[in-house]
Amino acid sequence: MLVYVKLILTAILWGGTFIAGRVVAKDVGPFSAAFFRFFIASIFLVLFTYKIEGRLPVLQKKQIIPVFLLGMTGVFLYNVFFFKGLKIIHAGRAAVIIAGNPIIITLFSAYFFKEKLSPIKVIGIILSVTGAVIVISKGSFTEIFTGGVGWGEFFIFGCVFSWVSYSLIGKSVMDRLSPLAAVSYSSLIGTFFLFFPAFFEGAVQNFRHYYLVDWVGMFYLGFFGTVIGFVWYYEGIKKIGPMKASLFINFVPISAVVMAFFMLDEPITLSLFIGTFLVCSGVYLTNKRFTPDLIKSTV
Repeated sequence: MLVYVKLILTAILWGGTFIAGRVVAKDVGPFSAAFFRFFIASIFLVLFTYKIEGRLPVLQKKQIIPVFLLGMTGVFLYNVFFFKGLKIIHAGRAAVIIAGNPIIITLFSAYFFKEKLSPIKVIGIILSVTGAVIVISKGSFTEIFTGGVGWGEFFIFGCVFSWVSYSLIGKSVMDRLSPLAAVSYSSLIGTFFLFFPAFFEGAVQNFRHYYLVDWVGMFYLGFFGTVIGFVWYYEGIKKIGPMKASLFINFVPISAVVMAFFMLDEPITLSLFIGTFLVCSGVYLTNKRFTPDLIKSTV
């Protein structure tokens, strides 16, 4: 029972990252915010790795480039796009767009790894893409072609493709490294490369002038959103399996939209509501394992 509570809390914590990110992005530059987030996360991830696994394993030569790419895609690029996007668009909209990650991963896995796409998964993909388009266009499909979609949406799409790259690279890396060790290394690498643009952005000169709410937000993102969320999520995978654990990701955009409404006064429009429902339904269908008989009955 406790594992299910932790997975629900993980979804809420991850939903909260969009709220914290929106707050931090108003005062802190994208490179600086990403650097401080993962500087904090790296400290705790390494400590957790030593506590749980006894050590941080030494990388083999053939692991160095893939792990480096993990840090550059899942930490460096994803977070720069994340903070740039949240500076422009609402947290709820960003969360729903990013919720389509599993759909893109499924499509790329089918292409690169020859994973089969069942009819149920295809339906899930169509639902999610439709939902994302509704959210992005704010319910008016013509906005996509008439300039209604701006840089904020493009930056959040950058998040999606950065995370898809991270996930596909991680598929091979985690055959030889534990998820915790892989994330620790990617966090350390990403933090190292974020330091230089953060320095030129003024992180060293400006950090004393950040508001308390900015530091609270960055600590939340680093510790709760990254470390605790990760540890609890993989604890869930270990105890109930990846299929069941991944279904809880459906609650992330829902929790983000609800929290954005109460904490940031962001409106829940009809297009956002319908889009969120379709994206979550699509992700559920794409991730859920159905029996062959049930699949046959749908075609």
